[in-house]
Amino acid sequence: MSKGSRLDGGGRIVAFYMGTGVDDRGRALPEVMRFSFDELEDNHDYIQWLFPLDVPSGVQPLAPLVDDNCRQAFRRSAQLRDALRRALRRMLEFYGLRIVERADPAVIERGPSWSTRSPNWLNPGNHNYLRVTRIMTSLNLLGEKELAIALQSCLELIYDESPSLIGRTTIEYWRRAISA
Repeated sequence: MSKGSRLDGGGRIVAFYMGTGVDDRGRALPEVMRFSFDELEDNHDYIQWLFPLDVPSGVQPLAPLVDDNCRQAFRRSAQLRDALRRALRRMLEFYGLRIVERADPAVIERGPSWSTRSPNWLNPGNHNYLRVTRIMTSLNLLGEKELAIALQSCLELIYDESPSLIGRTTIEYWRRAISA
């Protein structure tokens, strides 16, 4: 299998999340999780590994894809789900959001850094809107629908308060991100 091949994409994703594999640039999950906010903003090839989809990326067309084996592995493995939640927490921190840990069902809300982090991404046409769509879709694919719904609910509240910053097209994508 070539380095950029999508063959056995689900296996590559599982290995990356289990800590036994690396992404196409040779980075392991802990390295990506240590990215600074500037690195999270400026790098565009890690998000396909942190939040993989079952359809090719327009930005990274050779990124591995979620398959049935990958979905099942995440549903069966607490270790994989915990790593996925850590990745979500890191991206939420980047956006100025947080998971309310004690809530059942899960709640995502503005975090303590909201006022300093949100201006970096909460503006019309920002590329992070695509990342947010990817995050919700991936969470749903990998068995964390509750977290996907919590993120979607948080974004709906933000949209209700600032529709001109997000726009109708973006909120519609976010509303359709959780389909199953």
